Amino acid sequence: MNIHEYQAKQIFQKYGVPTPRGIVANTPDEAVKAAQELGGDIWVVKAQIHAGGRGLGGGVKLAKSTDEVRELASEILGMTLVTHQTGPEGKLVQKVYIEEGADIQDELYLGVVLDRAKEMPVIMASTEGGMEIEKVAEESPEKIIKVAVDPAIGFQGFHGRELVFGLGITDKNEQKKLIDFASKLYKVYMDTDAEMIEINPLIKTGSGDFLALDGKMGFDDSALYRHPEIEEMRDISEEDPDEREASQYGLSYVALDGEIGCMVNGAGLAMGTMDTINYMGGTPANFLDVGGSANAETVAKGFEIILKNPKVKAIFVNIFGGIVRCDRIANGILEATKKVDVNVPVVVRLDGTNAAEAAEILKNANIDNVIAATDLADGAKKAVEAAKGA
Repeated sequence: MNIHEYQAKQIFQKYGVPTPRGIVANTPDEAVKAAQELGGDIWVVKAQIHAGGRGLGGGVKLAKSTDEVRELASEILGMTLVTHQTGPEGKLVQKVYIEEGADIQDELYLGVVLDRAKEMPVIMASTEGGMEIEKVAEESPEKIIKVAVDPAIGFQGFHGRELVFGLGITDKNEQKKLIDFASKLYKVYMDTDAEMIEINPLIKTGSGDFLALDGKMGFDDSALYRHPEIEEMRDISEEDPDEREASQYGLSYVALDGEIGCMVNGAGLAMGTMDTINYMGGTPANFLDVGGSANAETVAKGFEIILKNPKVKAIFVNIFGGIVRCDRIANGILEATKKVDVNVPVVVRLDGTNAAEAAEILKNANIDNVIAATDLADGAKKAVEAAKGA
């Protein structure tokens, strides 16, 4: 689950992570009121969407009067903001964050992510604040400092020193402030079961203080039951409606850009299935894990969601019956053909628990566009051929 910048900063503030003052607004009038409440003579009007690159897309603008705050808020609210992370369709801006101006002397990057290879959180920092970190990693990887923190010992002084020395910060007072900042950010990450925290840019002010000028946070969905106050921050208007609908039925679904719909049980097998489709010359249209408790209803719902995508030209059902029984999946396929117009070829590979019974169910159903496959490679090859009209 992701949250907005203003929500991330609310969490930062609870942990003493310094941020500029700001107020969220839903209308131009609220934006003006927020600017007046904040005081000063310069404000930043920021679009609130779940995506980075808002500034480059025209979603972050500077205002030097309350009239300009109103004008900019009117422009940004209701706009479809397109960034490198939204895709060409963009996202509708429904909120803006009015923030006080800041004395920016330098811009850095600071983030905390999980490194699955190291099996521990990694604090990432760079002198290239304000730039896309992916671009920095590609063009100047030496400018990214990575400090792994073993959760068994937590953030220690030597972690902080590695960060400040890597960033080239020599002033003792500034070193102390940044180490304290990073220590608090690590605590936020661990305490909230976050998957990712990104501050880009982290600014140094003229007085040598460090402020989170931006803030992005993503959380482990499986841990949200421990954090009801964070789950309340969920903005479902920012989420893909098909992914949201799938989750209500216990399905893990992610839309992709290909033409072969995938229905698989188990995340590992699902990834392997997509890789094999690519190897055979096709492109997957989605990731869909039906899980171990799939039944006819959830399988039918999976078909319904997959077929909402007009790009889908074939479906590959690849099930290994361990926890989930193959006959359940077969009955789900039959149920789907009754509820949904399955107008594309469906390649089915079922193996494991009750596979023979499942094959008999599908055979007796006599459905014209269901194609049997013997194994993963055979199924992927037949799905690619079906999608190409072979």
